[in-house]
Amino acid sequence: MGKQEVMADILPNGKGVWVPIDHGVTDFPCDGLNDIEATIKALIAGGANAIVCHKGVVDKYSHLCEGTATKMIAHLSASTRHGGKNHSNKVLVGDVDEAIMRGAVGVSCQVNIGSKKESVMLQRMGQITSEAYRKAVPVLGMLYVRGENVNLMKNDSTKGYSHAARIGFELGCDAVKTVWTGDKASFAAVCRGAPIPLLVAGGPSTGDSRQILTMVKLSIEAGGSGVCMGRQIFAHPDVTGITKALAMIVHENCSVDEAMEKCSL
Repeated sequence: MGKQEVMADILPNGKGVWVPIDHGVTDFPCDGLNDIEATIKALIAGGANAIVCHKGVVDKYSHLCEGTATKMIAHLSASTRHGGKNHSNKVLVGDVDEAIMRGAVGVSCQVNIGSKKESVMLQRMGQITSEAYRKAVPVLGMLYVRGENVNLMKNDSTKGYSHAARIGFELGCDAVKTVWTGDKASFAAVCRGAPIPLLVAGGPSTGDSRQILTMVKLSIEAGGSGVCMGRQIFAHPDVTGITKALAMIVHENCSVDEAMEKCSL
């Protein structure tokens, strides 16, 4: 399958519901990931376009996606809660060839902008996007503005996220996970700066379905391309229901009320 075909599968009509479940490397036990097979099945049932996970999970469970609309993307960056001063330094734990051999259709890499180790993380992202380009494999960039050296420009309403998304675009990512900046105007500025699909993150689990869906609806209206949302989905009391509701908003332009009603949220 060529890159454009893969992109059409995981971002149909340019939009997607992607669910990262890579959190178990950083922190565990983790609500929603203790029975990871059940969670993956629930996400598939809800119509997630892609599940982002570490290579061992891809290797063990990618067969569950066969014959479904869901694909797996291998996350190649890692650190743990035990890393001390280096906890924000995301190192590479795999490569593109291995990810595809294990059953992934794409790869993901993280950079923490403003971290003391930002420069080496940028280098790693460049390495991955180069490898992926040669292999015609899509790359998701996860770029967060966090760290001791964050240096925001004056009057930057996006709090650095326009710059972060731009970095992902310029370094060759095919899509970028970004953060909701609080309002449509500032999020639109993020989208204007990076002409690739931008997928909004969810942050810590709240269980507030209306709040989650409303944020996603606003992000789409501002120019976003969907979600790359983990804990708000996999730790939700109804994983399949919230995934279906998000898919309705992202792909069918449903209202929040309609999505909640149809998915019994």
